[in-house]
Amino acid sequence: MTNIETIEVAAAAGAYPVLVGEGLLNRPGGLKEWLRGGGVLAVTSRTVAEIYLDRLPALLGADECESVILPDGEEAKSIGHWQRILRRMAELELGRDCALLALGGGCVGDVAGFAAACYHRGVDYLQLPTTLLAQVDSSVGGKTAINTDWGKNLLGAFHQPRAVLCDTAALSTLPQREFAAGLAEVVKYGMVADSSFFGWLENNNRRLLARDAACLRHAVKRSVEIKARIVGEDEHDRSGRRAVLNFGHSFAHAIEHSAGYGEWLHGEAVAAGMCMAARLAVGEGGLRETDRKRLEALLSAFGLPLCAQGLGADTLKRAMLTDKKNLKGAIRLVLPDGLGRARLTSDFSHESLDAVLAGQQP
Repeated sequence: MTNIETIEVAAAAGAYPVLVGEGLLNRPGGLKEWLRGGGVLAVTSRTVAEIYLDRLPALLGADECESVILPDGEEAKSIGHWQRILRRMAELELGRDCALLALGGGCVGDVAGFAAACYHRGVDYLQLPTTLLAQVDSSVGGKTAINTDWGKNLLGAFHQPRAVLCDTAALSTLPQREFAAGLAEVVKYGMVADSSFFGWLENNNRRLLARDAACLRHAVKRSVEIKARIVGEDEHDRSGRRAVLNFGHSFAHAIEHSAGYGEWLHGEAVAAGMCMAARLAVGEGGLRETDRKRLEALLSAFGLPLCAQGLGADTLKRAMLTDKKNLKGAIRLVLPDGLGRARLTSDFSHESLDAVLAGQQP
């Protein structure tokens, strides 16, 4: 196993490492250094369990590992499945020195992290993300949550993991649609924080789609570096700095909620949401049309949607009114000021927003 890189994420409770490289899920005893000696419970999904669950005993240096297997996708992020995890922890009589292992995609990581945040008022968990979206985004930064009938991610907690192991070899098993959805979050980092990285993505889009190993390592590492830096500046999302990581997400969450969780993959909704935010930013004079076209061209090259077809403007706007970034009843959006720059603002024309939601250029 070679080319393992470590990125440190600063947090109030202490820094933790994000390891990026191939073969991290195949190291005998590779998790032991982050465990405190108590019991361990793995949380995973059906598809991931078939591929990876039998590797966990070796990773733990144990004979076996207890597990909870959830449905694939957004269905896992429900109150019922969150309760299942907590109930199993109680049945196993796990103490405060226990640990959860979140093995899978972003949905598994979110619900397992929230269970860890709540059990005994907070126990350890390790993120073992197996999707591109989870490796570059949801596994890092300590945001945990579940979905409810009244909105996406509205029940949750900030709870940082003990460590994150991003085994890029796991990305070879992803269906193409899910892999492409993860690329949307990678593009996001270039748009909000690093124009040079955005240019690298443009120049290497074919190699990324072919899942070239070196390209994947660089894409994951650079994405994690950007997120780690921003999380370190605003861990609990209070200054507005961390909010730039939600570029496109206000629209995306509205799309997911309006269409029904699971109809759109999260990354697909983010791609459409970024395009909608970019169109609004052009209409407001903050983004050049040429940069908007570059964003759409790159997302199109990755096979991602550029708009939210089939969802009414009124329905989307109602969903946006419940977004967590809103303040005093006013919708706040992350809008780009150019490649590599973005800001959280409520200073935009609502007529322009309505036009974008209706699929028009403001």
